[in-house]
Amino acid sequence: MASDPTVAYDPDHVCEVSVREMEYQDGLAVRVYQPAGAGPFPALVDVHGGVWTNRDRTANEVMDQALAESGIVVAAIDFRQAPEHPYPAQVADVNLAIRWLKTHAEEFDADPQTVGGIGGSSGGHTVLLSAMRPHHPAYSYLDLPGPDADATLKYLLLGWPIVDPYARYRFVQKSENARIVALSEGYFLTTDAMKEGSPFQILQRKEEAVLPPTIIVQGTADDNLPVPVTEQFVAAYR
Repeated sequence: MASDPTVAYDPDHVCEVSVREMEYQDGLAVRVYQPAGAGPFPALVDVHGGVWTNRDRTANEVMDQALAESGIVVAAIDFRQAPEHPYPAQVADVNLAIRWLKTHAEEFDADPQTVGGIGGSSGGHTVLLSAMRPHHPAYSYLDLPGPDADATLKYLLLGWPIVDPYARYRFVQKSENARIVALSEGYFLTTDAMKEGSPFQILQRKEEAVLPPTIIVQGTADDNLPVPVTEQFVAAYR
């Protein structure tokens, strides 16, 4: 099943949407927003934010509903979170969810060749890291029952992502944001893990990485992360 690139996008057309609650692995739910119509539709995985520790697949339901109404299949996922499940557990869950959506795409009239990712804040970090390292053994070890697929993504849509967890950690230490300091420590456990799991530092270390087309939305007045670091990441990513 492949997309027809000759089909024009009509911004005035609103699809009816059905919502399905499923599991993509034992104990982890996925909410699939499926537009009505013949398809095949493009698809994406939504990875919610929450400082790696809280919220769930319903966090972005207004956005996910709107995306589906525009003709996109959206799979909004739950994943393991800190402190019970530190890094890289949730990256592995995202890797699995991407593969799950690709292998089940026909069930949702979706095109597996179009699967992208969307995420904000810590969710932006997680889906970005998974996309850059789709075959990393620490992320891709979870087995998918039945046929498998790879975890590469066609594109990324990121809102204020944490592109360098260590730089962000130092930033919130200096600004005395004790909550984010504690939650960051609860997820990564060590500063070495923050550096190892940093998309920006992956580029700085010149590691082999997959770099799908990406849009980043970042407010200049954001006081929860170092905005200049995001700008430097964008320059390096290009």
